[in-house]
Amino acid sequence: MNRSNYFNYIEEKLNILSYRIKSRGKINLLDLNIYSETFFAELMNHLLGYELENINGIKQNTEGIDLVDNKNKIIVQVSATSSKQKIENSLAKKIFEDYSGFAFKFIAISGDADKLRAQVYTNPYKVIFSPLNDIYDIKSLLNIVLNMQISAQRGLYEFLKDELGSFVDIVKVDSNLATIIHILSQENLSGIVESPEINSFEILRKIEFNDLLTVQPTIDDYKIYYSRLDEKYKEFDKQGVNKILCFGSYSKTVC
Repeated sequence: MNRSNYFNYIEEKLNILSYRIKSRGKINLLDLNIYSETFFAELMNHLLGYELENINGIKQNTEGIDLVDNKNKIIVQVSATSSKQKIENSLAKKIFEDYSGFAFKFIAISGDADKLRAQVYTNPYKVIFSPLNDIYDIKSLLNIVLNMQISAQRGLYEFLKDELGSFVDIVKVDSNLATIIHILSQENLSGIVESPEINSFEILRKIEFNDLLTVQPTIDDYKIYYSRLDEKYKEFDKQGVNKILCFGSYSKTVC
């Protein structure tokens, strides 16, 4: 299902981003934190229909808040630090005098916020703020994604693909694999020769290279169908529907 494909992609990208922000912060690499302010503004706009923008585009170095939506009267702090002290420090900023009647949201981009939602906070400027509803983390954002209409999920998927990139369009690959499976299901495999010409050494090399030794018996059982499968893949590729993809991850390569 496309819904599952969209969610899986979104979940993976957001969790990887969160992990990288946290791990890079430990060695004082904070560039992702800066870029994430604008990224999470657009993400929240997609998820909740806000019109957030980075406040640095309006007023540089504003303490306590990172994003503002003047239409919906929302101000947001985006932070890699998930603590009660961080939130109270934000709520104590004098800048809130300029945003009377605005609701405050806090986004923890690299930590779990469950415990933060149960806390009671000092709120000297009486900002509209409900810890239970106004503190977000990656998990709570993904819960919103999970219940979105599929058209909205698709829009978010396209945004993340443009912003965070992708080696392979997973939705397209899934569709193409379904097509290949359908083609093969129509084939009569009883006529397959029992001993097709196969380079056994080459197959073993690929099995070892891609860490597939645990499924080698299954590969051996079905390798007699290789020539018919390869024939169908070549026909599909000639149609130009989906040219053969090769992609790698560190030491592993799939073609």
